[in-house]
Amino acid sequence: MIRNLDMRSSLLSLVILIAGLFIWQVTTYVPDTGPIGVELSQAEEDALLANNMLPEDIEFYASQGVEFAQLEQIASLNLSRDMIEAAGGIRALGISVPDQDSAPAPGSLFPSPTLVGKELWATVTDPFYVNGTNDMGYGIQMGYSLLRVVIGYALAALVAIPLGFLIGMSPMVYKALDPFIQVLKPISPLAWMPIALFTIGDSELSSLFVIFICSLWPMLTNTAFGVANVRADWVNVARTHELSALRTAVTVILPAAAPTIITGMRISIGIAWLVIVAAEMLVGGTGIGYVVWNEWNGLRLDRMIVAILLIGVVGMLLDAAFARLQRAVEYAE
Repeated sequence: MIRNLDMRSSLLSLVILIAGLFIWQVTTYVPDTGPIGVELSQAEEDALLANNMLPEDIEFYASQGVEFAQLEQIASLNLSRDMIEAAGGIRALGISVPDQDSAPAPGSLFPSPTLVGKELWATVTDPFYVNGTNDMGYGIQMGYSLLRVVIGYALAALVAIPLGFLIGMSPMVYKALDPFIQVLKPISPLAWMPIALFTIGDSELSSLFVIFICSLWPMLTNTAFGVANVRADWVNVARTHELSALRTAVTVILPAAAPTIITGMRISIGIAWLVIVAAEMLVGGTGIGYVVWNEWNGLRLDRMIVAILLIGVVGMLLDAAFARLQRAVEYAE
């Protein structure tokens, strides 16, 4: 029965996916009408020429879909196209411009699944390339984000779990600290970022602090709740055997509260992954959140969608890992 249900649910998921991709393809399909380009006014061309930009460079970049605002940035570099290409291209110099392989179809404001699929394949087959500070493979950018999450999350766990044990084992401390926890817990991650930037002054450390503070509360509250609700007769048995407080905590309370603690850790890892993406959009530099914002600024929507899909996949894998750990510590009373 369970196997039959799994098969039917998988088939339904597949049907929903195919239907969604079909609707997406139909609504974004635009016939190919020729090469992508930008029409510059005479005044815009004159302004670029006045900045010593060569006419052939203006024509080339405009044919590639580079807007006037980016052309002005290119002109301010006072470099020929050959020199720029030798340095790794425009994007390697920090200027967001569309590229020929990833720009959406002419007339389409949103890329089709076909274009996103091509970009996804290119990303998967070469995830670790480095062409400059602002042009690195998504594998590298994802690594930056995961490293920040691991550090902030680990620090939160080191504080939340021992503190949660102390709160859960003392009803007085539990009631005394509960109002403060309930006030701080619902504060938005983005609300902490200005405070962190002002007090810490470093964007990297501020990102870690925001991950830490937002991952702290689910682990803390779940640990305290799990410890406080361990069956009293189990603790009494430990006292009957004259176990020390430490040994009782390790051999009786921890295994009994483990499912609740892991639930809190599972919630926290989801929040941490959510927070780092938002934080990287604000502070910039590196990370998959910064990639989403940078691709949006360059109107490379297909690359942006690929980054969003990868964020979802990594989040799902993190959740699945903790779900597996949660099942491993479950017990039947």
